[in-house]
Amino acid sequence: MATTQVCAHLDQIKNPKPNSKGCAECLKLGDTWVHLRLCESCGNVGCCDSSKNKHATKHARASGHPIIKSLERGENWLYCYLDDVMFEID
Repeated sequence: MATTQVCAHLDQIKNPKPNSKGCAECLKLGDTWVHLRLCESCGNVGCCDSSKNKHATKHARASGHPIIKSLERGENWLYCYLDDVMFEID
């Protein structure tokens, strides 16, 4: 029997505007990043886990905001840290 993973935090998606044009923390540090992720609760832009600073994950842990969206062109997905679920969006 196949199971479908479900995210219990979809009500926390607010579709915010990004708060910066790059990773907010890396920009403050004068550092670089690999890919960008958008916090769907508050609009914080953080770098992905392939980046050395992993600011998107650090933000999620510190804030409790569960869902990020990829800001990379051609990537249409969301990820919930709390449920460890990734899902495509239209």
